[in-house]
Amino acid sequence: MAAVFHQLADLDLAVYRAVASTPTPTLDAPLRRLSALADRSTLWFGAAGALFLLGGKAGRRAAVTGVVALGVNSAVVNLPMKFASRRARPDRESAAVPEQRRVPMPTSTSFPSGHSASGFAFAGAVAGSLPGVAVPLRGLAAAVAYSRVHTGVHFPGDVIVGSLVGATIGEATSLVGRALRRRREAGRET
Repeated sequence: MAAVFHQLADLDLAVYRAVASTPTPTLDAPLRRLSALADRSTLWFGAAGALFLLGGKAGRRAAVTGVVALGVNSAVVNLPMKFASRRARPDRESAAVPEQRRVPMPTSTSFPSGHSASGFAFAGAVAGSLPGVAVPLRGLAAAVAYSRVHTGVHFPGDVIVGSLVGATIGEATSLVGRALRRRREAGRET
């Protein structure tokens, strides 16, 4: 088992270095801005605000469910998971991540990616109430996740696990929200 983990770590580093060494001058600034916009879930709170104001009853429900998922995600990922893993952030210098790509290096541990988890948690939770926005929100979450590797602050494995954890939290939050609504509606009928 130790050999498997060692090889996965080697693969993770190799992919990180491949991304760092691939010239992408057209993508660097937009991905850097996207990564920064997702700090503290600002992007997702903004999307929730737009859904709440413009989406009618379903949009309000989706916005609230999405924000609840962000809270649950933060409590799960940013506290116990990051504390338990204690994985160091990548060394951007040794991987030669171009300066124009870089965002400030977070002080928290690297595993899992909180940005990735938040994006997929929000997208999954919102999709339960508004299926029509599932694909664009998940695409945006995937772009945020990739931006974390592109800017040099996460290994690919961090964002993959963060995305899976977030997607699970988003779906679970959506399911609980639907169950609570059905229960409330059944109570009104009796």
